[in-house]
Amino acid sequence: MLPGIGLFGTGDIVRALVPFLRAKGFRVEAIWGRTLEAAENVASDLSIPFYTNKVDDVLLRKDVDLVFIICQPDLHAQIAVKALGIGKHVLCDRPAGLCQVEVLKMVHASQYYPSLISVISHGLRFLPAFVNMKKYIKSGYVGTVNVCDVRVQCGSMIGNQFDWMCSHLMGGGILSMLGSHIIDIVSFVTGQRAVRVHGMMRTFTKSTNSINGIRWIDSDDFCSFQMVLDGNACVTVTLNSHIPSTFVQEVVICGSKGRLSVRGSTLYGQTNDAKKEELLHEDSEEVGGHINNGNGNGRINSLLPQPYLHGLFRMVGALKEAFATGDGEHGWLKEPVSSAATFEDGQYVQAVIDTIKLSSSSRQWEQSFIHWMQAFQFKWLSFLVLQFVKDS
Repeated sequence: MLPGIGLFGTGDIVRALVPFLRAKGFRVEAIWGRTLEAAENVASDLSIPFYTNKVDDVLLRKDVDLVFIICQPDLHAQIAVKALGIGKHVLCDRPAGLCQVEVLKMVHASQYYPSLISVISHGLRFLPAFVNMKKYIKSGYVGTVNVCDVRVQCGSMIGNQFDWMCSHLMGGGILSMLGSHIIDIVSFVTGQRAVRVHGMMRTFTKSTNSINGIRWIDSDDFCSFQMVLDGNACVTVTLNSHIPSTFVQEVVICGSKGRLSVRGSTLYGQTNDAKKEELLHEDSEEVGGHINNGNGNGRINSLLPQPYLHGLFRMVGALKEAFATGDGEHGWLKEPVSSAATFEDGQYVQAVIDTIKLSSSSRQWEQSFIHWMQAFQFKWLSFLVLQFVKDS
C-alpha cells in the first residue's frame, strides 16, 4: 500500500503532478492553499477530496503519510519541520528555504527522525543524462575536471499579477528557482562543492503593464556567477530570463582528457583524440507525457521546464519503488531514493545562494557560507556539551 499524499501549494506544477501521482498508484488525499478559494478551485479541478487553508488540517490527517511541499519558499521550513515532528515523510520543493538558518532547522529535524524520508525536489539528479554524465566522469572519460560551463535561457518568470515570484524576500527570482537546480547538479555530477563564489544579480524588469504603481518587482531576472570548487575546478553559470517562449539549457564539463555536454535531456561527449562529438545518451522516453511549459504568455513560473519536470516525475517513480517494497527497516527501502538531494544538500545549495547574494552586493569574491555554518554548529555543540558537563 502506497502512502497517502498531502499537497501544499496550488501552482501549475501541482496540476501537472497530481495526475502522474495517481498514475503511479499514489492517493492524493488533501491539498492546502494560501486561501480557501484557491485550494477549493484546485481540489475541484483535480478531484481531491479534502482542501483547506490551515496547515495542521492536512498534517494531522491519518490518511496522509507523505507530504509534498510545493508552495512559496518562505513557508517550506515551518511546514517541513512540523511534518517530520508528527511522523510524516517530506518532499520539499527548491530552494529549501529563504536562508541557511531556516534550512538548518530542517536539517536538524531530518537528523532527529532518520526513519522518515526527507528530500529536496532536485529532479535533475534522476534525469538519465546527468546520471550517465556522473558515471562517465567517475570512469575517467574526461580525466580531471577543470571547467564547468552552464547556460540557461528562458522566458519571464513573472505573471499577470503580483505574487511571491516578484519578491526576493519571499524566495522569488531566477537564482532561487533555476539556479538552485544548477548548483545542486554541478555538485552531484562532479562530487565537488564550492569554496569561493563571485556573483552578479540584476532586476531589469521592475514593472509590467499589469504590475505597477505602489508594488514593484525586485526579484532577479538575470544572474551570472562563478564558483571555485574544492577540487580546484572552476564553474561559470549564466541564467537569463529575457528570451520569451523558449527554454535552453546546456551543461558542459571539460577535463584533461575530454568533455561532456548535456543539452536539454541529451548527453554528448568527445575525447581529446576524437575527431567529432558522439551521442552518449538520448532520453526518448516522455515521462508523464507531453506537458506544456507555460500558460500561453511565456511564463514558466512554478511549472518547471521539461527537463526539470521529467526529472521530478522520475523522482516520484523512485519514491514509489521505495515504498512499494515495504520490506525495509522502516517500511521503505533507501536504495531507490539514495541519489535524491537530502536536506543537508539543500543547506549547501542555500549556502551558495546566500554567498552569491553577498558577492553581488560586495562586488568581490566571497567564501561559501557553508564553512561558517559548519563552524557555528560545531561551536554551538561544544558549548552545549560544556554546559552539560558543568551542570552534572
